[in-house]
Amino acid sequence: MAHAAGVDVGSTQTKAIIINEKGEIVSRALTDTGANVVHAAEEAFSRALAAGDIFEEEVEYVVGTGYGRYRVTFGNTQVTEISCHGRGAVHLFPGTRTVVDMGGQDTKAIRVSPAGEIIDFCMNDKCAAGTGRFLGAAASALDIPLDNLGNTALRSDNPVRISTTCTVFAESEVLSWLGKGKKIEDILWGVHKSIATRSAGLLRRVGIEEEVTFTGGVTRNVGMVEALSQKLGVKLNICEDSHFIGALGAALFALDEILAHRAPTHAAAEEQS
Repeated sequence: MAHAAGVDVGSTQTKAIIINEKGEIVSRALTDTGANVVHAAEEAFSRALAAGDIFEEEVEYVVGTGYGRYRVTFGNTQVTEISCHGRGAVHLFPGTRTVVDMGGQDTKAIRVSPAGEIIDFCMNDKCAAGTGRFLGAAASALDIPLDNLGNTALRSDNPVRISTTCTVFAESEVLSWLGKGKKIEDILWGVHKSIATRSAGLLRRVGIEEEVTFTGGVTRNVGMVEALSQKLGVKLNICEDSHFIGALGAALFALDEILAHRAPTHAAAEEQS
């Protein structure tokens, strides 16, 4: 059976997914992107192959996506991450009409058709105040592992109001609140609520239609999921593969190419019979 693959090279992590001809996920892998983007793409793909016990020659088509999509040197073509997140979200959650993709450097609000086609989108590409980088700045200031931020924030009962609109000054504001004796959980919940407010603003610009699917690396932060859900007043679609939805969308576009190239052969065979 032939396979298709998608490699999503993000600013923080690189994800790879391999699917079969039915569109089912066969394997997945991720690695830190680091400074060598080409190596990160190769490493994620290699790990996905190993995880699925698949030979490279069994993968007929590879699509690269993400900010480093042109560095997927072994790929056949590239598709923008906006298209891939829309396609992947609808594949996993067919009722999806709005997608919020939150990564390390940017957040995207996307409105999609029932087929996963992009109707409208916008992104905060000029400021990282509503992204994972903002969370990273808070984690650094408070000396807390990034993976612990969400659970810590959810223990808050009196969140502070984060007023800064720039990641560069986030650390200073966090330390200022700490100096005033505020609890760490209250500071962190304030950070999460601030990011949720900015993300909701982006979503309102494209129009919020249910169902709303949350994608990207920040989906692993339970505090961010809760903060965004509260702000939007809806339950967000999320699953264990939410972090990989961009790569999944890329793999689905790769599968389209495989099936499209195969179609003429099938038509010719039917004529001969």
